Amino acid sequence: INQPFITQGSAGPLHLTMTLTRAKLEELVDDLIKKTIEPVKKCLKDAKLKPSDIDEVVMVGGQTRMPKVIEAVKEFFGKDPHQGVNPDEVVAVGAAVQAGILGGDVNDILLLDVTPLTLGLETMGAVMTPLIDRNTTVPTQKSQIFSTASDNQSQVEINILQGERPMAADNKSLGRFILDGIAPAPRGVPQIEVTFDIDSNGILHVSAKDKGTGKEQKITIKNATNLSEEEVEKMKAEAAAHAEEDKKKKALVDKKNEADSLIFQTEKTLKDLPADKIKEEEKKEIEEAVKALKEAKDKSDATVESIDEALKKASESLSKYGERLYKAAQEVEATKGGTKPENGKSDSGDKSEEGEIIDEGK
Repeated sequence: INQPFITQGSAGPLHLTMTLTRAKLEELVDDLIKKTIEPVKKCLKDAKLKPSDIDEVVMVGGQTRMPKVIEAVKEFFGKDPHQGVNPDEVVAVGAAVQAGILGGDVNDILLLDVTPLTLGLETMGAVMTPLIDRNTTVPTQKSQIFSTASDNQSQVEINILQGERPMAADNKSLGRFILDGIAPAPRGVPQIEVTFDIDSNGILHVSAKDKGTGKEQKITIKNATNLSEEEVEKMKAEAAAHAEEDKKKKALVDKKNEADSLIFQTEKTLKDLPADKIKEEEKKEIEEAVKALKEAKDKSDATVESIDEALKKASESLSKYGERLYKAAQEVEATKGGTKPENGKSDSGDKSEEGEIIDEGK
């Protein structure tokens, strides 16, 4: 290495003259090469692939000409990397190919972009319900049927979330909007179709439509897939660090929702039954079991175990009369001119999740 006039000293100009061997250079950059392999491992893990599943490895950047880098790639993938493209130009070539695909000029090559993090919405119990999973190729579209959380609920709030954690508050909120004008109906009956649509430019379009009234609201989010690598890795690391804690929180919310569902269904059945279809002592026993379940669920120190115990007791009490009660309830529904789709599900096979969209008191 001979680099004259590096700087100026008191005695005059200073020059750099030294020898740097290949072995010394490889020693200096060894930790950097190892660091570059780690993101590759994570990428393959997310894609559920093994190194042997990869057909071709294209090198990017002038430094990949270094024999030590080529050797590391060959060792990891078990094959020589492709060296038919100038590594200084490969990014520009890829961008040009992508532009050709988007413009319709290139039809025989498919380049896939993916969503960096999971996209979903907040549902009952402040839980994040995923609609588009991390690493889904774009463009993509996913729809799911949700319903209301309370009787005669006239509107719902759609909170769009991005992240890998099960609780809504721990993820990034990308936007919110209100769908109103929902026709009065019992909890779980309205069908609200929520659609997430990511176009080829990575722009997220979210819509919510009440299938009963036809009313619809939409929102467009332009930065849903434009996160920096640091932001993505930070959110993934937080999800991994809090995995056990989040699992416990989610389990408690799920158990509370399970209790809510049983309470709602039981109270509805008792309310709809004529007095001559159930004995007073039977009704009292069921009501006491439901009351105990409510108390267990609403305690500030409620746990999965305590709610589960109350659930089992309530279920045991209900099972004594359950078959007869539901048969009587079906007979009552039949006299009204037919039964309604259970839990708001339509005959089309759409997936409906009772009480998933929540906007209490509205």
